[in-house]
Parts: sequence; C-alpha cells; structure tokens
Amino acid sequence: MNRLIINLIKKINKNLFKYLKSKFEFPPIIYKAVRYSVFAGGKRIRPVLLLLTAKSCGLSFKSVMPVACGIEMIHTYSLIHDDLPAMDDDDYRRGKLTSHKKFGEAIAILAGDALLTKAFETICYCRSFFSPDKIISVIKLIADAAGINGMVGGQVADILFENKPISKKTLQFIHSHKTGALIKASILSGAILSDAVDDKELKLWDKLGEIVGMIFQITDDILDITSTTKKLGKTAGKDIKQKKATFPAVYGLDRSKQIVSNLLLEAKKILYKIKKPTEDILNLIEFIANRKN
Repeated sequence: MNRLIINLIKKINKNLFKYLKSKFEFPPIIYKAVRYSVFAGGKRIRPVLLLLTAKSCGLSFKSVMPVACGIEMIHTYSLIHDDLPAMDDDDYRRGKLTSHKKFGEAIAILAGDALLTKAFETICYCRSFFSPDKIISVIKLIADAAGINGMVGGQVADILFENKPISKKTLQFIHSHKTGALIKASILSGAILSDAVDDKELKLWDKLGEIVGMIFQITDDILDITSTTKKLGKTAGKDIKQKKATFPAVYGLDRSKQIVSNLLLEAKKILYKIKKPTEDILNLIEFIANRKN
C-alpha cells in the first residue's frame, strides 16, 4: 500500500472510533463487542475505494467520511454473521477469535445488528455537505447492495449451492452479489455524491465497481488455496473442505488467475475512459488483485 492509502486507513479508523463511542455505554459488553470486530484489523478496502472515487470526482475526504465509515460498519457486520456456526462457522477472523468465540453467539448476532443499524445513522452525518436527495440516493444504493438484492441474496445462494454442482452463471451471481455488490456501492457512492459526474460517466463507475468486486472475490478464492491461515487471518482451505462455489472449483486455479488479469486490464481501460485523476484508484485495484492476504 502507498502512503496515501495508509493515511486514509488511519483517518477511517479515527472516525470509526468517534462514531462508535457513546457517552453512556450500557450494557458495556455490546459496545466492547462492536469495537472488538471493527478494530480487529482489516484493509478498509471499501471505504478507501469510496474516498478515492470521491476525491477523483472533486469531493473532500471530510464530506464523504461518514458514508465511508457506514459502509465499513456494514462490511464488519456481515463478517460477524458470516463467521457464525449457522453460516461459515469459523473461529478466526483477521487473525483473532471471531466475535461469537469471544463473546458468545447471542452477543455476536446483536453486535452485527448494532453495526448494520448504526451504519445508516452514520451516513446521515454527511447532511451538512450534501442535499437530502443526494443522501437518500446513497442510502438507497447502499441498502440495496447490503440487502436481499445484493449481499444477503448472494450469501443465501452461496449457502444453497454449497456441495452442489453449479453453473458459471450462478457462480457469477454469487460473487457479484455476496461480495461485489457492496464494493460496487462503495465506488458508486463516491461518484453519485458529486455534481461533476453525468449519467454517462456514472455508468463507467458502475461497471468499474462490478469489475473490482469480481477481482476481489476471485482473488479471495485463489488465496484460500494458495495462502495460509496465518497470512489470511482466517482458516485457509475452508472453501475446498466445505465444497464452496468458487472460481478455482469451476475454472481451475490457473484459469482463475488469468481471469483476474483480464479483469484488471478491463478496469484500466474504464479508468482511462473516465478522464479524471484516477491513478490512486488504479494503485488500489492493483493491490487488491495482487494481495497475498
């Protein structure tokens, strides 16, 4: 990661701490559980993508920071619930015990619920910078990406097709919804809030978001095979053990790597068409494609 991204992660963490702190914290365990998962680590890919897109479109980091933090809260909630015994049943996340292993299943579920609801409250804090119409558009976009038409729908399909034959079309659906939807929403949010983006350009940002979401998840699939539990911070090899629907399972490992390379090339072409300063975004996308954990 370059210095800009590292600095942005620090800013995001500082603001997350601010938004997740309350004057009266009772019962204290739920506040402790929420902060435990949010600050357990993580690359903050989604909020950084939003901030860099906003910057490219002429917006300040300060103006969109509440939206960036809200998206990270939603992402963390999804990880807490994804790790539960009824879902992927994992003991470790980001190199630490998962929330349900640390606090019990009931508190973990409620911590996820708390983050999901807190996310939309946090997004509203950007009201001093944007019109109500802009904020409503972003809330609708993010809610749709996180809900039944996005992340939740993809997660359900992932569960239903575990240990079953799967078509390439269904695999594409799972990846573009379970992981890709919130990543695309992160990029689109930064563009939608700007007055310097027309409908034609917005379609390019939309397509870029789809591609980055696929790059991220296919790379995740590959790392589950090629990396270690220590590097990943979560249990490696689980996809194969649970017979999950992944790109390596359907296309093979080498072909999956080639697909990521092709998608990266497509992302570069779209960034060129956008005609805005997008070098920082490209650097982050390349990091996503080439990461080792």
